[in-house]
Amino acid sequence: MINHADIASKLFAEGRNCAQAVFTAFSDITGIDTETSLLLSSSFGGGMGRMREVCGACSAMFMVTGLLYGYTSVGNDKEKAEHYKRIQYLAAQFRERHETIICRDLLKNLSVTNTHVPEKRTTEYYRVRPCVNFVRTAAEILDKYISENPPAGR
Repeated sequence: MINHADIASKLFAEGRNCAQAVFTAFSDITGIDTETSLLLSSSFGGGMGRMREVCGACSAMFMVTGLLYGYTSVGNDKEKAEHYKRIQYLAAQFRERHETIICRDLLKNLSVTNTHVPEKRTTEYYRVRPCVNFVRTAAEILDKYISENPPAGR
């Protein structure tokens, strides 16, 4: 079995944003090629474009979940509710380990900004930044969920 948490952590350490790291790590399951995965998830890093809203690792976890278990029909409230319940469950799993899914709260002990300019990925950045832990957590939660709930026909 592929360890998506290791892949996601490696992608983050190579300079990918949190969302790109998680979403792209699951390319083998989603069937989306690496370049498309990176492009699709690029907007969600830093809590959505560095606005420090929902953690990009969580957003990516939700995007993969949508591809594997999501719905397309209009008016099927039962199917929609089941999917939203699934997303809320995954969010709760993340919160259990980190108390929140909000980027600015996850980084509350750091001096971070929400400007559009990304921080340089230096040795110091990686030494103090906890984001790789969030990337790993999201991938682990998703791996566990997928193994316990194999997607039907996808």
